[in-house]
Amino acid sequence: MTTRDTQSEPDRPLSRRQALAAGGSLLAGAFAGCIGDGAGGGQTTGDTTDDDGPVAVASFFSFYDFARKIARGTPIEVRNLVPTGLHGHGWEPNASITREVLDADAFIHVGEDFQPWADRTIQTLEDDDADTQLINVREGVELVDLAASLDPEEEGVGEGRAQDPHFWLDPLRAKQSVDNIAEGLVALAPDHESTLRENATAYKTDVLDRIDADYQRIFEAADRDVVQLAAHNAFQYVGVRYGIQMRPLVVNLAASGDVRPSDITEAKRVIDENDIRYIGAAVFETRRPAQQLLSETAVEAYYPVTPYAGVREDWVEQGWGYEEIADNINMPTFEVVLGNTAPEDVAIDGWNERWRNFE
Repeated sequence: MTTRDTQSEPDRPLSRRQALAAGGSLLAGAFAGCIGDGAGGGQTTGDTTDDDGPVAVASFFSFYDFARKIARGTPIEVRNLVPTGLHGHGWEPNASITREVLDADAFIHVGEDFQPWADRTIQTLEDDDADTQLINVREGVELVDLAASLDPEEEGVGEGRAQDPHFWLDPLRAKQSVDNIAEGLVALAPDHESTLRENATAYKTDVLDRIDADYQRIFEAADRDVVQLAAHNAFQYVGVRYGIQMRPLVVNLAASGDVRPSDITEAKRVIDENDIRYIGAAVFETRRPAQQLLSETAVEAYYPVTPYAGVREDWVEQGWGYEEIADNINMPTFEVVLGNTAPEDVAIDGWNERWRNFE
């Protein structure tokens, strides 16, 4: 992954993560029994060899990516806590991740009731009166009702949450999270305010507005307004923004949610009634349901979709972020499943061969 150059601030006082280094490990050890055994260690951008700049850690890949783009040209180091290859929603970290948050200058998170481990970590920070700055990317974002994306019998999924948290799939709603991150990073490094705000403005205009325009073109060109996904219920915001029926196979919010026989039956009905030949399958979820639909319906192939919840090793090697994943994964798949483009005609070399019925 490409890393940016950093600048040093002269005579910077001892960072809070240095001051907490000894005590943080003790607190993290005490907290170990409250969280799972998942390994830690995601991507890092910035200077990792000294303590010249503040450190911001992110609980979710999309917002790590936004933050690293906003922080370019500043001494802020941004770290992704979610390990490569894992979905950021259902992941449960071990105590080392709690230690990283305790030692960081800022914690970028997705708001309450989305990542239970992040909620517990924030509670630990508050109980300990730690001075780690909290940056809630969801602050001020207009959410849609959760029930609108669920069958009536599934409305209890999510332990009482009334709204769908997956707002960042809508690039226009994602702009508010960019503003939230920028505000938090400005508070972290006020001497670099102009650079941070300029980077945030450029990202909203050059990336998110451009992605929105491309999505509009794709969905407006389609004759069909139904997309069948062998994936969990994370794509409602795309449907709401662009007037498309996103039909998830797993109707709850959990990426590891079980597929019921009734879910398969409903998917078969949608596929048959809409003459669907291609469906989307989630990159970080099991492909078994997609393979079942492939063998039991007229579907010819499945192609990848992702809610930007994690990254593969090859994506990291290529330096892919939210923008590149939109361009190389979600957009071409939507073109194909909507019937706009034949899979072999996707204008990315080797895309069909690489992603057709991928493992």
